[in-house]
Amino acid sequence: MADRPRVLISDDLAPACTGVLEANGCAAEYRAGIDLGTLAAACQGAAGLLVRSRTKVTAELLGAAPSLRAIGRAGAGVDNIDVAAASARKVCVMNTPGGNTRSVAEHAIGLMLALLRHIPRGDASMRAGGFDKKGGMGNEVQGKTLCIVGPGKIGQETAKIARALGMTVIGAHHAPTAEKAKAVGMELKPLADALAAADIVSLHVPGGGGTKHLIDAKALAAMKKGAWLVNCARGTAVDQAALRAALDSGHLAGAALDVFPEEPPPKDDPIRTHPKVVCTPHLGASTHEAQDRVALAVAKQVADYLVRGVVVDAVNAAALR
Repeated sequence: MADRPRVLISDDLAPACTGVLEANGCAAEYRAGIDLGTLAAACQGAAGLLVRSRTKVTAELLGAAPSLRAIGRAGAGVDNIDVAAASARKVCVMNTPGGNTRSVAEHAIGLMLALLRHIPRGDASMRAGGFDKKGGMGNEVQGKTLCIVGPGKIGQETAKIARALGMTVIGAHHAPTAEKAKAVGMELKPLADALAAADIVSLHVPGGGGTKHLIDAKALAAMKKGAWLVNCARGTAVDQAALRAALDSGHLAGAALDVFPEEPPPKDDPIRTHPKVVCTPHLGASTHEAQDRVALAVAKQVADYLVRGVVVDAVNAAALR
């Protein structure tokens, strides 16, 4: 129907989200992978916009889309959306903070195991025709102390899996309530104390200025000699130069990184080929299950807001009043 609010889907979301939009009173326009140079024109007349991380919702884009009333981010982070500009325009920005929780937690644990057991090195040896058993001597995670830096929903889910693997779990920074921490068997400590006590540190902090270079040279020096670092949060949370120095000096035994300050990182970035680093290209939320969940959830949220005025998981709810 012509009076249905039109919602543009500009990124690769599960196609089933169009059915959710249509069933809830919206007209869906699926343009996944649309050239970003023509996105502003496509947004003309649209009341809603659904994105993942590829689409950058800038102040300029918002200015070119006067009909826009809602932006839905299929995922937790909204780094690619100018929330301040959207708030100034009274555009509701919604995310899906819980949809990819399990997927990211599992990826963090997977990276941890790959790092400590040298799985990528063993795979590379076999593919090259070798059989390097000696070089693949690793470490168990059982009995190790894991520090969850940023024990929110994803951090707490990571803690549950880690506890099942026989690890001791401590939490620091952006801590949950003591009750939530206790429920997943996590002891809370100040950041410096937690870093010093941990064999493995896993980052689960949000993006933004408050966490930029949270793990800097001082924080890395506070970690145990021979400790490991895992980052499935935001690339900017780690000072990359300080990390390389800690790896080169032998202070850290290794690092596993799913996120980078610039994505994709430059091809000549030494972190890509560092012998003590395991890298994946931001795969934390990249499971079929998680992408289905967040796509369907954000479609319903945007439709509910546009058709019924219901606000769910808006990151700028205060600005809409």
